[in-house]
Amino acid sequence: MRSLNIAATGMLAQQLNVEVISNNIANMNTTAYKRQRAEFQDLLYQSQRRAGATSSDTGTVVPAGVQVGLGVKAAAVYRIMEQGNLTSTNNTLDVALQGKGFFQIELPSGETGYTRAGSFQLSAEGKIVTADGFTVKGAGTIPKDAVDVTINANGEVLVKQSGQSTINRVGQFELALFANEAGMQALGDNNFLQNAASGEAVTGVAGKTGFGTVLQGFLETSNVNTVAEITNMISAQRAYEMNSKVIQASDEMLNTMTRLR
Repeated sequence: MRSLNIAATGMLAQQLNVEVISNNIANMNTTAYKRQRAEFQDLLYQSQRRAGATSSDTGTVVPAGVQVGLGVKAAAVYRIMEQGNLTSTNNTLDVALQGKGFFQIELPSGETGYTRAGSFQLSAEGKIVTADGFTVKGAGTIPKDAVDVTINANGEVLVKQSGQSTINRVGQFELALFANEAGMQALGDNNFLQNAASGEAVTGVAGKTGFGTVLQGFLETSNVNTVAEITNMISAQRAYEMNSKVIQASDEMLNTMTRLR
């Protein structure tokens, strides 16, 4: 009975669906996290009577035919790059992006990583770094005698030093855009890499055409909608239960066949 295998594929699909939803809920407080959505496709079909086949020697054609599907498969886990809300932190080195773009960071491997999580800190050398100590490209070095650090909407890092009345520009955040942001490779730790699906990075400064602006003292929150995720979880759970009922019904039908005399 094909229904056993078909229902099994349905249960596996809903299991993946629940795993994606649970990861969204787990990251509901992760800075700049982008929620994901599982997408599915139907499997191959077995044709027992092919549509369009000739049904008689007079040329009549079968209008519909008989095709039996073999279940469902996972097609993709799509990342939704919708802007999250902005929350005020009043922390000097917390920055959020309003609009499109990613901060660029220097990974230990020598590659360039990309992130929207702007919860930055200072290293012992005065460099602006991520929570893992990775240097943020273009941000420059903050002098040890700095008494005030300002980051404007264009990502310029402006410093006022002790005993000086002038404000010096020590760096400017370098942003990156991608043709397909959802296709970027997630590394964890709020970091991404470019790949063939995302396309090459287009770099520039905040506020220019196509690039978002920088907001100091704010962080971008996760774009997870908890109510929607719980609703999706309930739907996935019910779908899983219905597929399990199909397996039970198929088992009872097989049991009936084995008891025939």
